[in-house]
Amino acid sequence: MDERSSLLNQLQIDRADEPASGGGRAVWWVLAVLVVAAAGGAGWYFYTLPETITVNIATAEAAPAEVSSERGSILDASGYVIPRRQATVSSKITGKVVELLIEEGQFVERDEVLARLDDTNYRAAHAQAEAQLAQARANLTAAQVAFDNAVPIFERNRSQFERQIISAQEFDNAKAAYDAARTGLDVAARAVDVGEAAVGFASRNLDDTVVRAPFAGVVTVKAAQEGEMVSPVSAGGGFTRTGIGTIVDMDSLEVEVDVSENFINRVQPDQTVTVTLNAYPDWRIPAHVIAIIPTADRARATVRVRVGLGEKDSRVLPQMGVRVSFLEDDSDFAPAAQAASRAVVVPLDAVQANGTTGVVFVLRDDTVERRAVSLGARTSLGQIVLSGVTAGTRLAAGDLTQLADGVRVRIASEGS
Repeated sequence: MDERSSLLNQLQIDRADEPASGGGRAVWWVLAVLVVAAAGGAGWYFYTLPETITVNIATAEAAPAEVSSERGSILDASGYVIPRRQATVSSKITGKVVELLIEEGQFVERDEVLARLDDTNYRAAHAQAEAQLAQARANLTAAQVAFDNAVPIFERNRSQFERQIISAQEFDNAKAAYDAARTGLDVAARAVDVGEAAVGFASRNLDDTVVRAPFAGVVTVKAAQEGEMVSPVSAGGGFTRTGIGTIVDMDSLEVEVDVSENFINRVQPDQTVTVTLNAYPDWRIPAHVIAIIPTADRARATVRVRVGLGEKDSRVLPQMGVRVSFLEDDSDFAPAAQAASRAVVVPLDAVQANGTTGVVFVLRDDTVERRAVSLGARTSLGQIVLSGVTAGTRLAAGDLTQLADGVRVRIASEGS
């Protein structure tokens, strides 16, 4: 019995070491969930990662002593070179151009002949006036002779009348002849005056056929050609010119700028400024404020400012575009001079300028740091930065409007 029981017990299945039902599947499910979560987290991270902006890199360099010691610009404005003395020269009369003596770019002196008009009719009128004057002078001579003859006759008749040798009637006739001769002499003299005035008028008309320069200058526009009609009173349209050409006095050139009325308080008469021509960005012309025109343009909210140039140069031409920098006063210059040794120069596209202050973006590994800086003058080397950055600092350059503090960047190129 014991032996059977022992054999039966050997045939039983021992379930004590059998693992719990479904345990392996649970492990695989946990691993799958972790993988999915990791993938989702990575996708969310890369999806929310800030956009990388490509920028150029410029390095701030120590500003030269002669540049860093210059006064800073407190206001920049755009304007144009204009002549204060300019004239569109025309004839005083209507006529046909028979000779034109000017070309664009030609320098002319005061009263130099620019053109001549057809003077045929005016010469004929002048000759007629001279003939009439000659006739009037001949009449004056005849009247003078008649008067000279009437004087002794009248004196003799008056003496005879006083002695009662002749009658009153005879004396009255002699007096009438004398008065007529004297009146004829006066009329003849006035006729000569009229004739001389007529000759003067004809001479003036004849002289007006010659067009002369009103002042010394350079011809900038040639408006007429030989054979064309010119008239100072012709209206628009038609084929009649209103002028011969335009002359500009190059010594009267100055700059005119429109300053926003929000910043006009920074501009003062006789204030020192620098003028930079768009055509010559490396040439800084010393200048000063001549006057602030006491009226504002309400459509553009600007005030016009006249600026006088301190140098005369043939490169300065009318209507050239310029950039005017209004400099700080001498009283404000001392602190800037003390900080001159710390000033640096950076490219213009590496700073967002706003008057005497600005913003730069300093490179920090693959991000940028926004930093406020104090600005000096703009020079041919670039923008002078008085404080905020030091020499050797790497800055973002280019379109800075896309940047903000902490933005990731990618370097496209690096310059000085």
